[in-house]
Amino acid sequence: MISKLPKWVGIGAWALAFVAGMINVVGFMSFEHQAVTHLTGTTSMLGAAIAEGRSRDVMGLGLVIVSFLAGAMLSGVIIQDSALRLGRRYGAVLVLESFLLCVAALLLKSHHTTGMYLAAGACGLQNAMATTYSGAVIRTTHLSGMFTDLGISLGHLLRGLPVEPRRLRISWIIISAFLAGGIGGATAFHWWSYNTLFIPAAVTGLAGMAYGIYRHTHR
Repeated sequence: MISKLPKWVGIGAWALAFVAGMINVVGFMSFEHQAVTHLTGTTSMLGAAIAEGRSRDVMGLGLVIVSFLAGAMLSGVIIQDSALRLGRRYGAVLVLESFLLCVAALLLKSHHTTGMYLAAGACGLQNAMATTYSGAVIRTTHLSGMFTDLGISLGHLLRGLPVEPRRLRISWIIISAFLAGGIGGATAFHWWSYNTLFIPAAVTGLAGMAYGIYRHTHR
């Protein structure tokens, strides 16, 4: 295994985590106050809603989970691989994510809950797009795994054990980017409301088109 990440992996992971942080903070600040980039809390809320017999919440939370799952499934259909490498159909996935975010923004501006489901689907699509690179797990839409890897590495350092630099770099890249996206998203939301989603839509759309051009010229 290599111990040094290629520059394109670090840049791509930072950009995608930034996008996810921005999308998630818009979900929290929306009229639904709903996280969309990860499902742990959503599943817990679904369990509570089922136990308390809140059928409307059961339906809404269930659709967020199903939407995220559908996005991940669609990513698997398009990319057809679990390892991150150049040459896969990442461009198509990124452009599709951009489209979903644009439609989500328009729907949320009209207070349609369908916009929340499309945003969750976009995040599932993104999260499944990059799963592993050279043995290191990469998840760009939530941080539990990144903080776990970081904690393990720091624990090994305290014991004087060898630490793989790649895992530390990936953890720091994704954590810092997700936080930056949250800060930027919250700031932008006060000014532009749901139009904030057009920012991550532009990032993913431009990245997808650029990747498509790169893949075509280096085929």
